[in-house]
Amino acid sequence: MLETSGGFFQGFPKSSLKFLGELKQNNNRPWFQENKSRYEELVRSPSLHFIEDMGPRISKRLSTHFVAVPKKVGGSLMRVYRDTRFSKDKTPYKTNVGIQFRHVQGKDVHAPGFYVHLEPGNCFLGAGIWRPESRSLLKIREFIADNPNAWKSAINTRGFRRNWCLIGDSLIRPPKGFDKEHPLIEDLKRKSFIARFGFPDHRIYQPDFRDFSVKHYTQAAKLMDCLCYAIEVNY
Repeated sequence: MLETSGGFFQGFPKSSLKFLGELKQNNNRPWFQENKSRYEELVRSPSLHFIEDMGPRISKRLSTHFVAVPKKVGGSLMRVYRDTRFSKDKTPYKTNVGIQFRHVQGKDVHAPGFYVHLEPGNCFLGAGIWRPESRSLLKIREFIADNPNAWKSAINTRGFRRNWCLIGDSLIRPPKGFDKEHPLIEDLKRKSFIARFGFPDHRIYQPDFRDFSVKHYTQAAKLMDCLCYAIEVNY
């Protein structure tokens, strides 16, 4: 159940990204407290409406194993508050919107998921698994090594090649136990298996941003299927 009042998603307000830009310039608690009602109106409420509307679309067009949870805390919307305990950057707030539609068996950001990132000049969709724990990482590498045709098919579909790219850190050397001459060695060296699709800021203001997102997620469906198969969860 949505924890806000109001109608369904009609596009993000045109001041949403402007507010995030202002937060970047005023990343301190007094400013945020003074502008918290604007954050609710321009960022959190429309994000929750977007998440609520994405739920049935994800189930129908992608998979019933990924969840959209429109809760202010503990759901698909990532917290605005930064964890600064181990960071040199002590600014208290994130200056982007992060939304993750995680696998039902996932407990955290390291689970397979579809992702939305909203930030002035840097809006994108994501799909995959970020920094999987060591056991899952080994399983994914073994899957790629043993099933090169399936992996190549997943990342070489026309829609994926046209719009998406694999991103993230990689090992300098081949991982232990894998053939350095393997034709997919560059993918085997990856620490994360994340695909990114960037799009113009104005796209988020349109009511069909929900369908736009799901349409492009379908282009990464084969990738997600491979990753889920590799770590032994249902897609």
